[in-house]
Amino acid sequence: MSKDENVDLISSGFPAVYQLRPKKETFGTLTRMTVGEKNVIKTNKTILLVGESGTGKSTLISALVNYTMGVKWEDEVWFQIVENVNTSQTESQTSDVIVYEIFGFEDKTLPYSLTIIDTPGYGDTRGIGCDEIVIQRLFDLFRSEDGVHEVHAVGLVMKASVNRLSDRLSYIFDSVMSLFGKDMEKSIVALITHSDGRRPKNAFQALEAAKINCAKNEKNQPVHFLFNSCQHEDRTEEGEYMKIAGQISEKGMRDFTDFLEKASPQKLDKTVDVLNERIRLTACIQNLQERIKLTELKQSEIRQIQEALKKHKEGMKKHQNFTVELDEVYKDKKHINGGMYFVFYRGAVCCPICEENCHYPGCTMAWYAKHCEVMKDGCCTVCTGKCLALDHVKENWIYVTKTRKIQRAIEDVKQKYEKHKAESQNTLSLLQNLEREMNQLTAEKSQFLDESYQHLVRLEQIALKADSASTIIHLDFLIEKMDEEGNTEKVQKLKEMRSRVDEGTKVFIKPTKTGFQKIRIL
Repeated sequence: MSKDENVDLISSGFPAVYQLRPKKETFGTLTRMTVGEKNVIKTNKTILLVGESGTGKSTLISALVNYTMGVKWEDEVWFQIVENVNTSQTESQTSDVIVYEIFGFEDKTLPYSLTIIDTPGYGDTRGIGCDEIVIQRLFDLFRSEDGVHEVHAVGLVMKASVNRLSDRLSYIFDSVMSLFGKDMEKSIVALITHSDGRRPKNAFQALEAAKINCAKNEKNQPVHFLFNSCQHEDRTEEGEYMKIAGQISEKGMRDFTDFLEKASPQKLDKTVDVLNERIRLTACIQNLQERIKLTELKQSEIRQIQEALKKHKEGMKKHQNFTVELDEVYKDKKHINGGMYFVFYRGAVCCPICEENCHYPGCTMAWYAKHCEVMKDGCCTVCTGKCLALDHVKENWIYVTKTRKIQRAIEDVKQKYEKHKAESQNTLSLLQNLEREMNQLTAEKSQFLDESYQHLVRLEQIALKADSASTIIHLDFLIEKMDEEGNTEKVQKLKEMRSRVDEGTKVFIKPTKTGFQKIRIL
């Protein structure tokens, strides 16, 4: 590539380092950086890279670009594509998903053009909220008309020296595994950086201990490629060492790109299904928890009435009117922090008919309720009535369940719980109606639990890693509630799913603002 107006000199020397200035455009919530012009009749290969800061991922991306462009060691030049950003820029870019496209160099080194998807903010120390945005943006990329619909390889970038996956890297890999369908396993490979050319035993052990599902070679080892991408560093001193490092990287590039050439494209339909199912699962259980809270409060209200009726049994026989003090359950609206943030709209998707929150928190990308991921075939998958998507709203408020102390006349209570007008004239029929209401609430609670259970079963059927750390919270909740129901078969199934979570560390890694918190799994 000529050193023209599309590059800026960063430093002269051996090698001379240039910053590429690709064409930059945004589509939806994503950023695309393009070098060259796309030729639609030429083959394109797509790679998704994940890894924590310090593993050399940015350098590896630039190395892939240089190799594609045909840059040789003896050219004594290096082109950098990943931009160095200052602190303020880093703050705003921690959730960016960047797509790098390298066109116009087919047959220089490779018979195909290259697309590289980078997730620079994954595992950010500011918390799981940032990662949810990254996942959402990957979701947008995979389902967007202008996005990426197939991937040839998922590269897990890690250092050769690693002898165990750090908490952060475990969390990142776990999160990525949980995104994909089972059909993706043979496309997941290890890209080992800072290599001295030897077999990376430590990295193999770390991947095995973390139970990472990935492609295996004929020796049943993880399919891997070695890199020591220091071609951009000054070669004035330690020239021989630098040349050997360059040869390691060149062989790694050659082997990896040969793998890509033979790799079949993996359609991302299953991944979109998995992401949709995860969003619906989370929304369903969050809604379920509110419904169970409401059910239990209604049951408490009924018990108060039953106790009052028994206490005033003699008075009822004499037709004396009296009042009942109870904690009446009602729904209210609560304001939340929402509104437009950059290119997405944060708010809650609610059903005014059921008076329920169908997607909160987490709904950021959909501008209108009908476009929210919890909607399917024109209806909501979450609210009790499975109401039409068009009947939902996305607003800066949510429904909250509250109680208030009130004095209610027994005649008003009768009217509220009246089922058959002829039966509402005596105490016994009112008690029967209360008992019917209690039984109905119990049945509804069981139905809500079963809905969430079916979501988890569906995830296990299609996801490469259904029992990821993010599922633990839901599993614990369902196990507790189904145990109360006495559903031993389903409780056992849920406990089996839970027992498979990261046998190596026995902890759930949760990102926090200051680092990563280990929550021990008992």
